[in-house]
Amino acid sequence: QVQLVESGGGLVQPGGSLRLSCAVSGSIFSIYAVGWYRQGPGKQRELVADITSGGSTNYADSVKGRFTISRDNAKNTVYLQMNSLKPEDTAVYYCNAMGRPLWGQGTQVTVSS
Repeated sequence: QVQLVESGGGLVQPGGSLRLSCAVSGSIFSIYAVGWYRQGPGKQRELVADITSGGSTNYADSVKGRFTISRDNAKNTVYLQMNSLKPEDTAVYYCNAMGRPLWGQGTQVTVSS
């Protein structure tokens, strides 16, 4: 089965940047799309960005212009570059394949001064 493991979270000040990594156990091309999701305190999990096997990307309005999703096929890794971070971005971030029902533990991103 395909496995995805996220990493790279941490504490950052408002306006700062972080890059999250999502390591995929199999070929990225075996998955139609990989998405980055987040779940803030007291909130439901939401999709923030996704990338298809063909390289098409989509972003939630709340992160457009600030976040960039990309992939490195040789490393079977999907990245989420997060710039101009805001306190509202504080959440546990998860990566997953589209339609996959199993979730990992995620990586914590905290934006605070």
